[in-house]
Order: sequence, then C-alpha cells, then structure tokens
Amino acid sequence: MDQIAHKFLHINGLKLHIAEIGSESSPAVIFLHGFPEIWYTWRHQMIAVANAGFRAIAPDFRGYGLSDPPAEPEKASFDDFVNDIASIVDSLAISKVFVIAKDFGTMVAYPFVLRYPQKIAGIITLNMAFMPPAAFKSHPLPEGFYVTRWREPGRAEADFSRFDVKTVVRNIYILFSQSEIPIANENEEIMDMVKPLTSLPSWLTEEDLAIYGDLYEKSGFRTALQIPYRSYMSLGYTEEVPKVEAPMMLILGEEDYALKVPGMHEYVKNGEVKKYIPNIETRYVPRGCHFVHEQFPNEVNQLILTFLHANKHLSKV
Repeated sequence: MDQIAHKFLHINGLKLHIAEIGSESSPAVIFLHGFPEIWYTWRHQMIAVANAGFRAIAPDFRGYGLSDPPAEPEKASFDDFVNDIASIVDSLAISKVFVIAKDFGTMVAYPFVLRYPQKIAGIITLNMAFMPPAAFKSHPLPEGFYVTRWREPGRAEADFSRFDVKTVVRNIYILFSQSEIPIANENEEIMDMVKPLTSLPSWLTEEDLAIYGDLYEKSGFRTALQIPYRSYMSLGYTEEVPKVEAPMMLILGEEDYALKVPGMHEYVKNGEVKKYIPNIETRYVPRGCHFVHEQFPNEVNQLILTFLHANKHLSKV
C-alpha cells in the first residue's frame, strides 16, 4: 500500500484526487469506484496490475473522498463525472486506456467508452451490465427498495444523520454484502435494517472501515446521494442501438443481490446484452457478493490480468 502514490489534478475547475501505482510508460488502467466506496476499494487490484506491468490509476470522483465537491452538489450530473474522467486521461497524457468499473462507476464508464472509443483498449465491469435506457425494463420494486428511498430528497439525509459517518458506511457495506435486495419495511428506514452488533464481512477489516469512514467524514454524502441516486445516466449517444465495440469482460458475484433485480439475470444470461456489446465475455465468481473484488481479490485479479494480457496489444496507438 505504501507504494501507491497520491496526487491532485486540476480538472474542470476542481482539484481531484487520484491514487496511482506503476510506471508511466506502462499500459494504463483506470479504476472507477461505486458507492459507498472511494479509490481505496481497488487497493488489491491496483497492486496486482502494477506488479503485472500495468499502470493503475484510481480517482475519487468529484465530491467523493479527497476530491473537491462541485459548487452545487445537488446539480451534479453523470455528464460531469464522464467529462472528469476524459480530462484526467488527457491530463495524464494517456492515449489509450483500459477501463475497470463497478457499481455506479459502470454508469460513468459506459458513456465514456461510447463517446471516446479511440481512447479505449478494453473495458471490465463488475456487478452491472451495459443497459441503455431502451435495453432493460426492470419490474417495479417495493417502495422500501433502498434506491427508491435514497432518490427521495431528504430521506437518506434524515436516516443517515442519526448515526456517525463510519456507522453509515458500515451499515451499507453489511447490507450490500448480503444476497437479498435491500428493501425496508413500510415503517423502517434503510439504516434500521442492520442490527447494531452485526459484524462486518470477514474480508473487510476495522482498519479498512476507518479509511472509508474518515474520507466520507470529509466529503459527506451530498454528492454521493445525487450521483448515482438522484441523477440519470446520459449516454450522449444518438444511435438507437449503441454498441461498445471494444473487448469487454463482465464479472459477477454469484450471490450479488443485484442479480435478483427482476429481469437482470435473464438479460445477462440469455445474451440480450450482446446486442449492445458483441465482444463481451461474462465470468461468475462462486459465492461472490456485491463487493466481489474485495471479497475474493485473488480470483478477480486473475480474471482481470488474463483480460489485460490478452488485449494488451490494443493499448498501443
């Protein structure tokens, strides 16, 4: 961990934090985090790809971790995040890059890949497949579904404010590590779904939690609730059937609650996703949860390295 360097880049009027490891002359890999995460979620993968001869770069999105928040977090958009990633890649003078993303980071990665295909050597996503607006019609979930609750202005803020920041992050990690979709009862808030003495998942230490807690203490949750929960992904793409032509791998934990969203498993399993990503390969990790890259880093790292080495030639201009 002490080999990972940290610096700030002035990007689109903000000072954004990036963590990186590996030679600047090596093929570049940019990692995009989800929620409730920061760059640190990719610690195992960054070290592995750097040791394999790649350059690993993991930014904190604007308003997350050590990065500056936007002036008006409630007006932040996915387009802002996509533009930031494009600007980071340009600022670091990277001509072609591998993109690895998870959770809502995939909702930044896919528009980035579609808008800048000439910059892309390959893409790996965890937890979420490519779903253009017309591609996937999910069945309505109950009112207590956490996304529905957090989309409501003020609801999550009131819920979270009853606890210290570290406890909020702890509870979300515990909830999202389970195999059932987090859905609260009618007279229950999302935080109430976790009993006070519930243990952390075995693969997440108190030291890990302290790092997440300290950085969310700094950033707060204003931007994190806006993106991804209160904004909508914009592909910035006009074709009716947008296609990602770059090689792609989708990594899914077999016990990830996201696969239980009605219609999701069928969309991936039946190959409908190939309509949009012809060159996709899907890999399942047995017993893997929503944080499969932290839970089973060795297995995920092996999948990532196999993909990177197989497509390394595409990183050359």
